[in-house]
Amino acid sequence: MSEWTIGIIGGSGLYEMEALEEAQWFAVDTPWGPPSDELLIGRIAGVRFMFLPRHGRGHRIPPSEVNARANIDALKRAGCTDVLAISAIGSLREELAPGRFVVVDQFIDRTVARPSSFFGPGLVAHVSMADPVCPRLSALAATAGEAAGASVARGATYLAMEGPQFSSRAESHMYRAWGCDVIGMTAMPEAKLAREAELPYALVGMVTDYDGWRGRGEHVEVAAIIAQLMANAETGRRLVVELARALPPERSPSPIDTALDAAIITAPGARDPAMLAKLDAIGRRVFG
Repeated sequence: MSEWTIGIIGGSGLYEMEALEEAQWFAVDTPWGPPSDELLIGRIAGVRFMFLPRHGRGHRIPPSEVNARANIDALKRAGCTDVLAISAIGSLREELAPGRFVVVDQFIDRTVARPSSFFGPGLVAHVSMADPVCPRLSALAATAGEAAGASVARGATYLAMEGPQFSSRAESHMYRAWGCDVIGMTAMPEAKLAREAELPYALVGMVTDYDGWRGRGEHVEVAAIIAQLMANAETGRRLVVELARALPPERSPSPIDTALDAAIITAPGARDPAMLAKLDAIGRRVFG
């Protein structure tokens, strides 16, 4: 049993957490370069939280340039035990209207220009992504969203696109045919990297638009998205407060805490010392 330390990766429209008590910004250096911003660390209802603005304060960083490796490393390095991502998403289903919250349980990764692993030549690992989110944290987040007044859909497949452009209408129809429910630009490789870092990960998506599939001359516009983001953001902040209140007093172990036990394939004698040094935070438990 241990104490919870929840990392909140806040997406568009969610750059700060007023509910944090004794909040302080801390800079964290990583071997993967600088994270998107400093970490805002404090407590809510006695629970330790670390808030990281995914795009940087002021939304300075486009999706393809978010340094997800540095972000996850910084959270792990600072003592985070679990990660909740809160992100703006587009809807690929009529029933998931703008304003709804969606707790994602599956991903299809269509990103192409982003480093997607902490591992590589000299140290190879293959983590399982069959079930890419933490069911415990996802359920807690869904319940917290409902307590915060959100209409929450539990379970959805998220299509991660490269961006920064929005989908063509043909692409949007294709993603629907694949069985995708929502679409966004930031969950991958973030979720993959969290699994490699042995951090249970959950994603709450805040629907801002219907993507491009509905036709009738409709298309995605930034002004409409920003307006919906502002409407969603306060509910998102309340969700975090409700999550803090609902967490069990002690954090029991998660199977994800030991995800690397069955993932490392490189023999000990063949492991690159330079790679081991870069993995000082991510692989501390398994490499010592």
